[in-house]
Amino acid sequence: FAALEQRLPQLHDLGIGILWLMPLHERGIEKAFGSPYCVKDYFGIHKPYGTPGDLKRLVAAAHRHGMRVIIDWVPNHSSWDNALVKEHPEYYQKDAVGKIVQAQTWGDVAQLDYGHKDLRAYMIKAMAHWVETFDIDGFRCDVSWNVPVDFWVAARKRLEKLKPVFMLAE
Repeated sequence: FAALEQRLPQLHDLGIGILWLMPLHERGIEKAFGSPYCVKDYFGIHKPYGTPGDLKRLVAAAHRHGMRVIIDWVPNHSSWDNALVKEHPEYYQKDAVGKIVQAQTWGDVAQLDYGHKDLRAYMIKAMAHWVETFDIDGFRCDVSWNVPVDFWVAARKRLEKLKPVFMLAE
């Protein structure tokens, strides 16, 4: 975050209006191969990127340069060592014998199940956290096509109460 903050004047001079940060969440390690799309904590930051304070400074500096900041949001799946796997296994899709299934062909992540209203509430709360805490301006939504449209409608409605947000679907 600090290195990117140093580059903001140059990016501004290039005419950049929106910075899209790839997934910045803490990454899982169980069955993982280092992908940033293997989210262990929807509220946490991957430590090598910096601290929460570093991210707040980056976003504030981007805003001073007239730029907006969106983050990559990974709502379709989580890492296998995400706390939700143990605390809320009902949030995940299961096979015929009740075992949580992997997402698509990606063996490093577990498939979430948006048939559960509490999962929807959790995800919207997590998205709102990034807007409220870090003043981010929106989300690039990974695998958005595999998450029900009515979830996106509800999420946007909640987020727009905080501030206008930019939403980009994969």
